[in-house]
Order: sequence, then structure tokens, then C-alpha cells
Amino acid sequence: MKKMNVGVVGAGFMGKAHCVALSNMPKLFPDAPYLPVFKTVCDIDPEIAVDFCVRFGFKGFCTDYMDIINDPEIDIVAVCTPNDSHAEIAIAALEAGKHVICEKPMAITVEQSKAMAEAAAKAFEKGKISMCGYQYRRVPAIEEAKKIIDSGAIGQLTNVRAQYLQSWSADPRSPLSWRFVKETAGAGTLGDIFTHALDIAQYLAGDVTELVSMVKTYIKERPVQEGGVDLLGTVKLGDDAKKQAVDVDDEVSILCKYAGGAIGSVEATRMAWGRNNYITIEVHGTKGSITWNYERLNELEVCYGMDDEDGARGFRKIYTGPANPHGDVTWNIPGMNIGYGELKAIEAYDFAKAVEGGYQPTTTFEVGYQISKVCDAILKSDEVHGWVTVE
Repeated sequence: MKKMNVGVVGAGFMGKAHCVALSNMPKLFPDAPYLPVFKTVCDIDPEIAVDFCVRFGFKGFCTDYMDIINDPEIDIVAVCTPNDSHAEIAIAALEAGKHVICEKPMAITVEQSKAMAEAAAKAFEKGKISMCGYQYRRVPAIEEAKKIIDSGAIGQLTNVRAQYLQSWSADPRSPLSWRFVKETAGAGTLGDIFTHALDIAQYLAGDVTELVSMVKTYIKERPVQEGGVDLLGTVKLGDDAKKQAVDVDDEVSILCKYAGGAIGSVEATRMAWGRNNYITIEVHGTKGSITWNYERLNELEVCYGMDDEDGARGFRKIYTGPANPHGDVTWNIPGMNIGYGELKAIEAYDFAKAVEGGYQPTTTFEVGYQISKVCDAILKSDEVHGWVTVE
């Protein structure tokens, strides 16, 4: 099997996710076009870089990402750093002739996202592929929902509602990591998880064209985290810990209009006690409805309203398996189920097939740029307390 050398920038949570996915991709997909080889991992903390290098079997490590950019043997760069460095790393990698997969959100400003999309377009002319890591649209159940919608089976879409609810930052003792600092994160819940819900909604219903928003911060300060590792709320600090102001959002809600003609809403919060990774989508059409919940990600519920008689109408449950998109990663029998690791492997597979085929995957940098424009409109709408058109 052909081999492709990989450089990973950022040895935290997302670096781990990408490496697990890259390792599992050729194991789960028999037609994987290449075998990823872990060449170099980069992290600004040398101890973290060394530990990651050993645990994941990299050939080497570095603390300056330019060592990866300048290495002619590296074919693919995975950008898994905090948001403020996405643009500079991804653009440098593309200009150096690498294929690039970059975690979401694309960047911390619309201008940076635009520059990334332009660099990706130029690199594509030279055969280099880029992808933004919006993996949730690749859940087999969501792809099956897309098939059903495109077939016309539930008619013209009328309403699309999406949610992403988490609770890991609801406790004020959760430390202030980079995710709570505008300088590094760009935004809070808006960039961190709202963008995932927005991407699914736009994948199914078309781009958001107009919106009105509410953006809220509830916990105004948090205890300062020691060390650079993002703990995602798994550690609580005491009352005697030094505190620092939070300058990003905790919750975002919008009402919106979609290009396909539907209306709806998208909301996200990291303050919802009892919700862990609760992503939901509900789609209504003139002939039926679809609903899905990530915490039961292998199940899709569909109501073909026009086909059922009064008194017998309701949702039927589909357990995704081999007959559904990317079903060959679902262990051959519906109900055996997949999880986050397999989902990231699907993302890695889609990227690999795009590299092999010389085409751009569905979550291009242009898609990431469009999401950035919606997020910018959300912040503007909250400022003016009114409807805003997405530029």
C-alpha cells in the first residue's frame, strides 16, 4: 500500500483524535488509498511533544511547526492547535505544497478564513487538497438524512432546527483554558460547538442567508488553569485559585432563513447541566420529518407523514449499518454501532479519497469561510439587536 508521511501540529485533544483516526482509517476501510505514516509531531511544550511522539509512534518531534512545513518528506499536515494559529500554519503548509486538514473553526476572524480559502484555492490548482474538520456531517445517519431529503421523500423543507448542548463549562470552578480567551479562541461556544450544529443544518438545508441572534456570557470570570493543556472541565479548581475575566460567549441562539427556502433555528451552549455531547437536528418538510440525536448517533428517526394513515402516523427508527453511507465502518450489522473514534476515521477516509482522486472534499476551506461569515453576522446581529444579512 502507498504510504503518506504525516505531520501533526498540536499534541492535545484534537491531535489525539486525528492520530487515532489516521491509524484506524486503513484498518476500517479496505480500499483506503494510502497508509498514513506518523513522521513528526509538533507542540510548543517539549514534554508534551516527546510524550505524544512515543505514545503514537512518531519518528520524531519538534516545538516549531516550521520544521514540519520545511520537511520535504512530509505529505500531509494536520492542524490541531488552538484557533488563533490555524491560519498561519495552514497557509504556510499549503504554500509549501502539503495537503492540509485543519480543525474547526477555521480561524478567529473572517479575514483569516478568507485568506485560508484563497490559499486553498491556489493550492488546489497545484493538486493539493485541504479540508476543514466538520466531522459530524459525516455521521452515517446524517448522510442518510441527506439522501432522504435530496430524494424528495419528505418534500420541500419548511423548518430546520439544530442544537449543540454541553455541560462541561457549567461549573464556575472549571478552569479558564484558551477556549475562554478571545485572543486565542476568537469566540467561545460560537466557534467551539455552535459551528458544528450550523454545519449540519447548512449541509441539509442550504446556507443561512439572514439571521437574528442572542449571545450571552453567564460566568464572567474563572480560575486560571496551570499549564497549557486544555482540561475541558474535567478538573475543578478551588476558591483560592487566581481568577481571570472571561471575554467570550457561553451561549448562542439564532433564528434564521436558509437558502433552500426553509426557516429555523440553531442554538448552542456549554452551560446545559445534564447534557454531555447533545447534538440534535430536526428537519420538517411538506411530506414528512427527520430527527437525530448524536448521543444515539447510530439511530435516525423518519416520519413519512403523507404515507401513513391518521392514527398510525409517527416516527420509524433506522439503525444505520452496511446499507447506509460509510456503512462499511459500522461493523457489518446494524446496531453494532460506531462512536467518535470511527467518525473521525470516516473523516480521515474522506480526506484520503479526495487526495487520491484529486478533488476537494465536502468540507472545504470555502465551507469553513462561509461558516465564519455566518458567525460574524451573529455577533453583528447581537450588537444591533436585529436581523442581519450574511455577506
